[in-house]
Amino acid sequence: MIPPEPTVPLNVDEDAALRAILEGTATETGERFFAALVKSLAQALNTHGAWVTEYLEECRTLRALAFWLDGKWVHGYETKIDGTPCEEVVVQARLIHYPDRIFEIYPNEPDIQKTGAVSYMGAPLQDAKGKILGHLAVLDTKPLPKETRAEALFRIFAARASAELQRLRAEADLREREAKLGRLVDSAMDAILELDEALTVRRVNPAAEKVFRCPSDQIVGQDFRRVLTGGGVDKLLQLIRQLDTMPEGSRYLWIPGGLQARCPSGESFQAEATLSRFELHQQPFYTLILRNVNDRMEAERQIESLRVETEYLREELKHFREGEDLIGDSPAMRRVKRDIEQVAGTDAAVLILGETGTGKELIARAVHAASRRREKPMVTLNCGAIPSTLIESEFFGHEKGAFTGATQKRDGRFTLADGGSIFLDEVGELPLDMQVKLLRVLQEGEFEPVGSSRTKKVNVRVIAATNRDLHQAVQEGKFRADLYYRLNVFPLWMPSLRERSEDIPLLAAAFVRRFSQRMGRPALSLTADDVARLKSYDWPGNVRELQNVIERAVITSSGATVNLDRALPATEPRAQTAPGGAPRRDDDRIRTARELEDLERQNLLRALEACDWRVSGENGAARKLGMNPSTLTSRMKALGLKRPK
Repeated sequence: MIPPEPTVPLNVDEDAALRAILEGTATETGERFFAALVKSLAQALNTHGAWVTEYLEECRTLRALAFWLDGKWVHGYETKIDGTPCEEVVVQARLIHYPDRIFEIYPNEPDIQKTGAVSYMGAPLQDAKGKILGHLAVLDTKPLPKETRAEALFRIFAARASAELQRLRAEADLREREAKLGRLVDSAMDAILELDEALTVRRVNPAAEKVFRCPSDQIVGQDFRRVLTGGGVDKLLQLIRQLDTMPEGSRYLWIPGGLQARCPSGESFQAEATLSRFELHQQPFYTLILRNVNDRMEAERQIESLRVETEYLREELKHFREGEDLIGDSPAMRRVKRDIEQVAGTDAAVLILGETGTGKELIARAVHAASRRREKPMVTLNCGAIPSTLIESEFFGHEKGAFTGATQKRDGRFTLADGGSIFLDEVGELPLDMQVKLLRVLQEGEFEPVGSSRTKKVNVRVIAATNRDLHQAVQEGKFRADLYYRLNVFPLWMPSLRERSEDIPLLAAAFVRRFSQRMGRPALSLTADDVARLKSYDWPGNVRELQNVIERAVITSSGATVNLDRALPATEPRAQTAPGGAPRRDDDRIRTARELEDLERQNLLRALEACDWRVSGENGAARKLGMNPSTLTSRMKALGLKRPK
């Protein structure tokens, strides 16, 4: 039951109250304004307390901007509106007045009980659209009778509080917009310059400092025309005149062809540019946005260069891989091919052993190509060709700034090989500290890039190769035993060329075809004498040396056959030894001579049959073999070759 209203009149001196409002708040703003307002309100209405709050709609809370109670300030006051007389003010958006016995209406409201309040009057603070911004209220420990003059005066205080709160909100919104605009301008990648009517630079963003390669104080206050070159001043002035005639809201232009500008250091650059016009206090200003396209043009040139280089390397790689199958049918090579078939389908580590130049990388590629990882890359790393200071970065990558020269983040070879294979050539050259880190990758499949504390996981198959005796290196303490056993899961021996001399004619013929085609030469051939000379050489450089010799022989050839005279090193024929190491007997030498004679007979016979037994002339066998016709005739008689009837 609502108690009856008291009949005792409220003595209010309206003139004094209004004067108190004006005198107390005329020179104050913000927090001091609200403090003066509530203190003046409490004095004018002679109440126990008064307060003004802002309303936080999302949490239905009132937060005090100023609270005067019993002659003291209350700081940091906040309250939920639920179940309070303030809720009625906010929800109904109107003045609420309880003249007496309010504690009976809100018996569970703790603030009413604590202050001993018996009366309350509150009014909403609203913006022009009626949105609740806050709340103004008084409470008293004695009745506060309904009095038209008092309520009118209270509404005047509420209107003043509402106006100031709206002003503060507008200022806050303006500051927020300015801050956002400032962050937008300052974070832009393009240079933004503000010019006045005289084209003096008034403001620049940080990107302008980068574009002009100088601090802002060397740009601001300067005549912008001084930095333009190549007719840029005339172009800019013409565009400004055009902007001045355009309607409001459409005063912006793209500058065709951009502008050419000069840094204070004298360096020139080409820039894409836009120009816009705005007015402030009836004064024109211009916003110029510049983008240095020198870097982009240079990047485009580099991209084009890299594209051309990539195409070139792709073609080179295609030519390089032509005929790159494992050539050879000797027992030693058949054993290698069988080993590859056995291990390729697994993820076991492979250690390829053999002399320099035997083709260990070719074996690694064959293992990868026959594996389940063939759709992923095989990344190659020569451990002996990288400086020790950079090898960890090459293996695992690095973060930007990890060391001097690390200007950007870079992935290492293990990251690039994730899901595929990595071929570590010359693994015996690894420093001991890197052997420990490689062992961790083999064991755990994880590592940390240089300069990073973040662990990366990879799934990589390791194929290693070396021409060193790793077992001996382990005994000498130059190679870790645990790493050796991790790598040596499946050792694969690549035989030297001396151990598979039967393959020399096949390899030589393949190299002749490759280099002849690459150099645009007609098809060249090897004579029986050429084959004999190649097989009698010791080949310390193995297949790589054979390839180089054949390339030189093709380059220096002048007829239909290769020229080994300048290509093959002049050495004594190597001593023929039996498998057990003892010198060959005379019958072995005789057998070798007969084999060479048979090989020569077969070579001549194939050439004669291909030319329908024509010896001389343009289409004769002598021309095809690169021989003098009389020499061919003589060899035919010596070998008993006659045209069949």
